[in-house]
Amino acid sequence: MFEYFEKIDPIVVTIIAGLFVWIITAIGAACVFIFKNVKYSVLNTMMGVSSGIMIAACFWSLLSPAIDLSNTLGYVEWLWPAFGFLLGGILIICTDIIVNKWEKLSHSPLLNNDQKKRSFLIVSSITLHNIPEGLVIGVAVGTWALGVHNYGIAEVLLLAIGIGIQDFPEGVAVAIPLRREGMSLKKSFFFGQMSGLVELVSALFGYWLATSVNSILPFALSFSAGAMLAVVASELLPSATEENKRLTTLGCILGFVLMMILDVALG
Repeated sequence: MFEYFEKIDPIVVTIIAGLFVWIITAIGAACVFIFKNVKYSVLNTMMGVSSGIMIAACFWSLLSPAIDLSNTLGYVEWLWPAFGFLLGGILIICTDIIVNKWEKLSHSPLLNNDQKKRSFLIVSSITLHNIPEGLVIGVAVGTWALGVHNYGIAEVLLLAIGIGIQDFPEGVAVAIPLRREGMSLKKSFFFGQMSGLVELVSALFGYWLATSVNSILPFALSFSAGAMLAVVASELLPSATEENKRLTTLGCILGFVLMMILDVALG
């Protein structure tokens, strides 16, 4: 399977990876046609597995290549990776601040159209968090396309799979609450799957950034790692462990081990 993707143009790989995570989001959103509710134990286990994959990817697929590339380019090995990692995490924190302000705004007595406000908040919060995930995919493909040492197509595909797994519950998390707010089935699905479309767009931008400005690649890789770890720490694990701590923890461990084995064996 990996050999097949190695023969494809990198920009096509970027589109395929972006479409993959979008389709998984759409499948999650399609649950609105089948279920009024989805078992939290299933979603939380999936989010745990995805968290483990993404945590492992932060080091093996992003930070480690960033450090190696800094050394190759003659930079201080730790400087750009550390700086990029911090800024990536800060981006997610700033996003959370913006979302929290929107939440307070939606409950303001000055804004009484609660249904529209809550619907806008649900879609916007998930969409904002999907932008860095798309950038991660694009930067990963760009890194592989440039032939960075020990960075193969396996890392790219495993990264996309990990992000795609956690996009399934995100699609559910948008569509079902919108349906509860009184939105039609078709509109709930439409906005649920649209929250994942931004990942395709941001993936293409991440690919362009990584391949056009090679000198900032160590920063781009570590920035993606910081953003990814912050998403896991602030969004995935806290919500997933709230009701199913043991299942989520087990899923996180299994996801981490799976990514580690595949990355080391195939990298």
